[in-house]
Amino acid sequence: MALYNTVNAQDWANLNYYRKANTLLENPANNEDRVVFMGNSITEFWKNIHPDFFVGKTYINRGIGGQTTSQMLLRFRADVINLHPKVVVFLGGTNDIAGNTGDVTLDVIEDNIFSMIELARANDISVVLCSVLPVFEYSWSPGKEPAEKIIELNKALRFYAETHDITFVDFHTPMKDERNGLRIELGEDGVHPNVAGYLIMEPLVEEAISKEIQKIKAK
Repeated sequence: MALYNTVNAQDWANLNYYRKANTLLENPANNEDRVVFMGNSITEFWKNIHPDFFVGKTYINRGIGGQTTSQMLLRFRADVINLHPKVVVFLGGTNDIAGNTGDVTLDVIEDNIFSMIELARANDISVVLCSVLPVFEYSWSPGKEPAEKIIELNKALRFYAETHDITFVDFHTPMKDERNGLRIELGEDGVHPNVAGYLIMEPLVEEAISKEIQKIKAK
């Protein structure tokens, strides 16, 4: 995942990545249930590996490969809030554990994610919070022993969701193997899903989006 992180000192959060696309995007129509997918390469590659999921839907992909939650937090206003979605689907945290922008504690990752959720809700954007996918080893960052760290992070995310009326999507349980890594048939590199992996994720996230849209319409 680090191979796709185009970090530089002048644009550390990669705000320019979607700047033009954001400028060209019109405001949502009155009846549009716009959804922004915010994340790293697992989100970004989704639209390339299984584009059918996005075709004909009001889904906007704002994933950037290699990004950590610190970078996402900095671009959250430009790439989510300013696009005026009804729902944001957040999937991130694995690159923090890999150390893509330096070693951080789980508390820091949680704080970044919770800050983005608070920003979303302050702007009347509902949140679908996704678990981090299972990983046993990062090929670009060996020795991090991520499996148990991901489990602990997901526990914290689930608890936050349950105590703040947020829809939580558990990708980890149906995608893990006996080592708490990604099942090989769902992603050959042990980190990124293939089509089979995304086909597990899609009905789970669509159910969560539907739930949030129904909650909005019931208000």
